[in-house]
Amino acid sequence: MAITASMVKELRQTTGAGMMDCKKALSEVDGDMEAAIEFLRKKGMAGADKKAGRLAAEGIIAIAVSDDKKSGIIAEVNCETDFVAKGDEFKAFANEIAALALAADTVDVAEIMELTMASGKTVDITRREMIARIGENMSLRFANKIESAGLIGQYQHGEKIGVVVALNGGDDALGRDIAMHIAAVNPSAITADEVDQEMLAKERKFQIEQAQESGKPAEIIEKMIDGRMRKYLQEITLVGQAFVKNPDVTIEKLLKENGATVTAFIRLEVGAGLEIEETDFAEEVALAAKAVTG
Repeated sequence: MAITASMVKELRQTTGAGMMDCKKALSEVDGDMEAAIEFLRKKGMAGADKKAGRLAAEGIIAIAVSDDKKSGIIAEVNCETDFVAKGDEFKAFANEIAALALAADTVDVAEIMELTMASGKTVDITRREMIARIGENMSLRFANKIESAGLIGQYQHGEKIGVVVALNGGDDALGRDIAMHIAAVNPSAITADEVDQEMLAKERKFQIEQAQESGKPAEIIEKMIDGRMRKYLQEITLVGQAFVKNPDVTIEKLLKENGATVTAFIRLEVGAGLEIEETDFAEEVALAAKAVTG
């Protein structure tokens, strides 16, 4: 059967595949449109699986909060380039994942992958089809849940940083302000009592070593250390920090003025903790040129 330009155009509009891929698919199945769609789908899925090992360190932080503002999901959905991350299709995909996880009350990645999207396809099928069309690996890195007896405040700094905060007392404006502060300053804990003791011990040891170099008496050094550790705790705990919008006020004072307390928060930043291999672009070009010339 002769493959016409209109057939190729129709298949391309239906699948989003490239023109040459569409023409080849139609040729393989003797012009059967449905069979060509399935051919491209299988080819795309195989290609998507091959890309699964590639590092996806770009992406967005997606947030979904329940209507009563008592619970929320914050998730990191990754791709390979910032260009794709900024695209409307990828943003919508990530935001729907967060909404589905909230509705299903799950943060298990495997379970989320099997949830059905508005398209009628599972999250995983949708993900693999997008990989096949766009040519980049994509993944849900993780999702976290937060709950509050009061309300959930949220803030997103672009698409790269997202914060959800559980607040007792206060209002939406305060919740947003606290979340914005956390996004900007990145506290380690809410109060000194919640600071990781191992991290605290390492800092104290470092401060002691620094102070001993001064040659001052032990009792003076002890007082120096106590003062430095108090300052350190103020800097890394939410309640001790100066409010980013008004440095004359601490977060602790801001909360007290509003009759509120923070019970939990989650801050996610795209790619945090991932080891990204730095490459020399000029060297890559030179190697590619050498391969072409033999």
